[in-house]
Amino acid sequence: MKVRDIVVGGLLAAVAILIPMLFANTPLMVNIPPFSATIASHVPILLSIAVSPAVAIFTGVVSGLGFMLRTSPVIGARAMMHAIFGGIGAYAFKKGMPFHAVLLMTAPIHGLLEALVVLPFGYNLNQAFVVVGIGSVLHHLVDSAITLVVYSALTRLSFLKAPHRS
Repeated sequence: MKVRDIVVGGLLAAVAILIPMLFANTPLMVNIPPFSATIASHVPILLSIAVSPAVAIFTGVVSGLGFMLRTSPVIGARAMMHAIFGGIGAYAFKKGMPFHAVLLMTAPIHGLLEALVVLPFGYNLNQAFVVVGIGSVLHHLVDSAITLVVYSALTRLSFLKAPHRS
């Protein structure tokens, strides 16, 4: 792993943990149990996909820890799923899939994982798959739009490297 990737990963992880610490349980968080959505909370994990699978997994775990510390075990467990879809997305990006396509491809994976992880907490199938699953996909798509704007700026400023295509 390159030093640049470690530094960028550290910065993204720091933002990933700051978002729940600053914005969870405020008016910037929509909470319809077991679903919740904190504006822009997926931006660090989505950006980390463009760095590497290791950075994406690390950022996802840190995001999960941040939500675990600030909110509830259910929301923390849902946020831990970011490590899985982030790793999958980063692998696809590394293999040449365009960034915008990776963001779209990971949305249903993200929704499914978050729906599945709330089931052991006693939520029914409707709450898990409709409220959490669909809610997570919609939240992912909104944050993907924000991420694309930030990604474009960061690649122009050379903070993130644009992929080299042959």
